[in-house]
Amino acid sequence: MKTNEKRHRGRISQTFIYLGKLFRMFLFQNDWKVLPMSAVIAGLVAFAVGSNIYKTMEGTLTGTFALTCVCIWNGFFNSIQVICRERAIVKREHRSGLHISSYISAHMIYQAILCILQVVIMIFVCMNLGVVMPGKSLVTPWPIVDVGITLFLVTYCADMLALLVSAFARTTTAAMTIMPFLLIVQLLFSGGFFNLPKEAMPFTNLTATKWGLTALCVQGDYNSLPMVTIWNSAVKMKNIEVEGEKPLLEVLQYIENNDMRDDILMETAKQNQKPEYNFDIDILTRCWTWLITWTILYLVVTIIALERIDKDKR
Repeated sequence: MKTNEKRHRGRISQTFIYLGKLFRMFLFQNDWKVLPMSAVIAGLVAFAVGSNIYKTMEGTLTGTFALTCVCIWNGFFNSIQVICRERAIVKREHRSGLHISSYISAHMIYQAILCILQVVIMIFVCMNLGVVMPGKSLVTPWPIVDVGITLFLVTYCADMLALLVSAFARTTTAAMTIMPFLLIVQLLFSGGFFNLPKEAMPFTNLTATKWGLTALCVQGDYNSLPMVTIWNSAVKMKNIEVEGEKPLLEVLQYIENNDMRDDILMETAKQNQKPEYNFDIDILTRCWTWLITWTILYLVVTIIALERIDKDKR
């Protein structure tokens, strides 16, 4: 008996014990349902906004924002309840010798595997629904791997933020109540999709959506894509008459007849390029660094919070 107790006091052995428990819960307590849910959400996004992603500036911005939101959603749902639903068990076992670092390490490994599976499912579903992936890469030889790394880092960062909330929440109900607020903050402060006041822009650095959206736009070479909004608006007004004439219609017909449309779209795009979306490995690695930094910070705070669980009177 003493030998067994000694064997399970090590941090590594405790990590694998809890890891085994998490995988059993995945199989037998329906935690696997997050995977088909990821496929459904990715399918809806690909159907709604996937046709123009990495084809036009507007389609890329909308599509990458939607993909980033899917990652945030998946990450939050993965772990928002995992600690608070077994808080009493963790408290009891910590008093019996459980290392909190081992407990969190097990969750880190398990959630990382879960996030990788979700990203693979997302990419598979999107590609099968006709979403075009970038044709160039910056870090690895394969563009799809670069995109996959970005999607994983965003999902995992959101996952660890939800784990942190779960460590502080009193009940699963409280955790689920906090989650919509976090989602709104992540969406509003994405930094590229909504026009925020200048004073609010520094707060975008605190969100995973800002760095995920930026990384995906960089990987899709956003600044080399055409812009179609102005052209589409002009087409809608082509039948407006000025003194009995339709000058705009005549101009559009001239442009079409002389194959100038693509030149107009690219010239429009040049006037709306964003330096932060340049196809630059330094920008991409900075985005990845920010995501990794926030992930580590969330983990450290989670461990510190749970180390004090014995003093928790809840």
